[in-house]
Amino acid sequence: MDVKLEKWHKCKIDKEVLKKLSKKSDLKGLQHVLVFFGLLIITGIFAYLFWGSTWGFFWILIYGNIYCFANPLWHETGHKTAFKSNYLNEIFYYISCYMACFEPIRWRYSHFIHHGNTYSTENPYDHEIEYGNDLKKTLPNLFREIIPFGNLIFFNKDITFEIIKHSIGIETKVMKDCIPEKAKNKSILISRVYVFIWVSIIFFSLHINSWLPVMYFVLPHFYGKTLHKLVAFTQHAGLARNIKDHRLTSREMYLNPILSFLYWKMEYHLTHHMFPTVPSYNLDKLHHYIKKQLPRTNTGLIDAYREIIPALLRQSREEDYYIKKNLPQFDRVF
Repeated sequence: MDVKLEKWHKCKIDKEVLKKLSKKSDLKGLQHVLVFFGLLIITGIFAYLFWGSTWGFFWILIYGNIYCFANPLWHETGHKTAFKSNYLNEIFYYISCYMACFEPIRWRYSHFIHHGNTYSTENPYDHEIEYGNDLKKTLPNLFREIIPFGNLIFFNKDITFEIIKHSIGIETKVMKDCIPEKAKNKSILISRVYVFIWVSIIFFSLHINSWLPVMYFVLPHFYGKTLHKLVAFTQHAGLARNIKDHRLTSREMYLNPILSFLYWKMEYHLTHHMFPTVPSYNLDKLHHYIKKQLPRTNTGLIDAYREIIPALLRQSREEDYYIKKNLPQFDRVF
């Protein structure tokens, strides 16, 4: 399996600077997760206090949209960069995997391939590709993700359906492609644990005659993904495929401080792909050192979608089309 990152282009940076920026911190990681879970608790309390009213609906939506930013926490702990201590990374990796409805074994291996073969449509296939060139499938899939409960309506196309299939022993394509034989049984076991937890929470809600436990711990994945999906979709959309240069396959952009916090600074996605061992809380600093070697950084979500939407429309007609990035160090367009 070809996942050698040294085959990819890397920007030049002083080794001592990179060493300094690669240092991990338990304190910074704990500060981040404490604020994140604190926001969940506060919004969850408001949802409880106003449950049954319009304000209750408002607060549960806020809670769900914050909850779904557990996805970047999964990502950061999966790279073992959220904390210096491995046990903290593992604890919060499994917690955030559950919150993101990601079975941890499957996603550990598929994400490994994603980094070594970013946006690859060849062998090995990047199973984390967000969309295809067929807009008749791409746009419904995107809308299904951002519209509350859209994924629940089309449950058979949701990632949770993959977990259910794994739990009953069905070997999906991603399992065949990504998960080693020795790890498949563990993937199946954890999938069964997830299903058991979901069913237990549903029965508990029925027992106490309240849907709040389900809304808190099962359904956020289905009603709260709007904001996170709109941000995360920008990571690679419209860019080049099957090219070993992250400057052409990944997008760099700036976000406001609130979104940047929730997103664990993954808006510096090109920088992250090029230097995946650098903790998220140092990505903005690293970006500062290499930004003159990068294509233009998008100034925000609106700016990113201004180039993504026309690219998607054109890719539906021209399969090989991708957004051409100006690489300043070569002074030409690729």
